[in-house]
Amino acid sequence: MNPPTRLLPMQDSQFDILQWYPQFQSCVRFFLDHAQYEASVQAMAAFINIRLPFQKSQSPVTSSRPPGSPSTIPSPSLTAAPAGKFAIPSQACLPISLTPYIRRLVATGFDFPGMLHGFFGDDWASGIGNLHEEERRNYLFAAKASNWLHVKSQYDMPDGQSIPFLRPLQNATEEEIVGAEKNWSQWLAMQDWMIGPRNPEDIPPIIKDENV
Repeated sequence: MNPPTRLLPMQDSQFDILQWYPQFQSCVRFFLDHAQYEASVQAMAAFINIRLPFQKSQSPVTSSRPPGSPSTIPSPSLTAAPAGKFAIPSQACLPISLTPYIRRLVATGFDFPGMLHGFFGDDWASGIGNLHEEERRNYLFAAKASNWLHVKSQYDMPDGQSIPFLRPLQNATEEEIVGAEKNWSQWLAMQDWMIGPRNPEDIPPIIKDENV
């Protein structure tokens, strides 16, 4: 259910952004060219009160293709590879951000694998899996740092797209909580300027002299 640790750029120095990026592009194209036209995705977007790209009143995005392309409405025969994978041109443009949709799914508790697959396609784990894990951690941090009303305001969006409800982080694992605790401790250390040469991990322990 969770992407491999090697996909988490905040935790793995071996994360290869150039290998990750085509998978991310695949998720964007699947979302724009296929998912946003599915009745199930439209129903979920309406329920959690977020507009899909083609529904925006200003500058709607109906396809991953640049304006002026031969076809505005995507055709599966032209855009789709088998089973939810989309071909990626080497110079593909990304007209939207997927982050607002990931954030809204996390905060409403609908970020389970089946839903992420429906929104972002077969490449979701490798394409947006690391972003999903970071947004789950950000949600934990937001809850720890402030009260419910302030957290809700951070997940509201303009043009009437306020989040209808918040749910506690769903299906949290012990590993995920421990990782969040470690990163939260690092954040608190930075608030006290305990970074660089003052990083507590770099300060040798104080050894008590039993003869004193």
